[in-house]
Amino acid sequence: MAFQGERGAYSEEAALSYFGSKIEFLPCKTLKAVFQAVESDMATVGMVPVENSLEGAVSETYDLLLSSNLIVSGEYNLRVRHCLIANQGVRIEDVRRVYSHPQALAQCRRFLDTLGVEIIPYYDTAGSAYMIKRERLMDAAAIASKRAAEIYSLQILAESIEDSPNNYTRFFVIGKFEREPTGRDKTSIVFTTKHVPGALYAALGVFARRGINLTKIESRPTKQTPWEYNFYVDFEGHKLDVSVHEALEELKAHTLYIKILGSYPKAEQPT
Repeated sequence: MAFQGERGAYSEEAALSYFGSKIEFLPCKTLKAVFQAVESDMATVGMVPVENSLEGAVSETYDLLLSSNLIVSGEYNLRVRHCLIANQGVRIEDVRRVYSHPQALAQCRRFLDTLGVEIIPYYDTAGSAYMIKRERLMDAAAIASKRAAEIYSLQILAESIEDSPNNYTRFFVIGKFEREPTGRDKTSIVFTTKHVPGALYAALGVFARRGINLTKIESRPTKQTPWEYNFYVDFEGHKLDVSVHEALEELKAHTLYIKILGSYPKAEQPT
C-alpha cells in the first residue's frame, strides 16, 4: 500500500484505519510517486488525500486522477488531530521555528500566531518530525500526528492545536480494480463542457432530473485553454445503477470529455 510521506503520516493513519495493520506500507516522497507506484505494480493500492474540511481540495490529487488510468475504489474520512512535537528536553518557550506540510500549518494558524515563531513549510507532516529528530534540532518543532511522535520518540508539547475540531481529511483509495455495487455507493467523474452559456446547467440537469444527489463539485483549469475548466463531480449511486447509467449516457451529449474515476462504497460521515 503506497502513501505520500514518511511513516506516521496522516495518509498512513488513514490506510491503517481502512485496511487494518496487516498490510505492507510503501512510503513515497510525492503524490505523483504514489500513483506511479500503483501504476507500476510496486503497490497494489494507494491512499491519497483529496480534500480537507478546512482548507479545501488537494489540487494535485485531482490533476493526477485526470491523467492516470487508476480507479478510485474507496474513500475514508480521517479526523485530523495536530500536535506540536519536538525533541526530548525542548520546552515550548525554546521553539523558534515550526516545520510542517503547508496544509497543516494553515490548519493551525491561530495556535501558531500565539507562539510568534518562524513558520517553515515542509513536504510532509511526519517528514518534518523525522527531520527535526534526524538533525537534532533543539530550537524547532514540527506539527504532525501523535503517532508520528511515538514512531520517532519525540515529545508532545501541545495537542489538538488545529483551529477547528471539525478538521477532517477525505482520502481516496486508488488501484486497478472496480468495486461492485453495495447499495450505498458514490461515483466520481470528471468532465469538460462546451464553452457556451448554460453548458454546466445542462450537464448537471441530467442528475437533477433523476433525483441523483450531488455531494461535491470542484473545478480545475484544463491547462490547455485559458479560463476553461474541468469539473470534478461526486454523486450518490454506482455507475451500474440504472438511473446513474442513464444519467452518464445523457451527459455525453452535454460534454466535450467525460471520464468515470470510479464507483466505491460511501465512507461513514464524520460525527
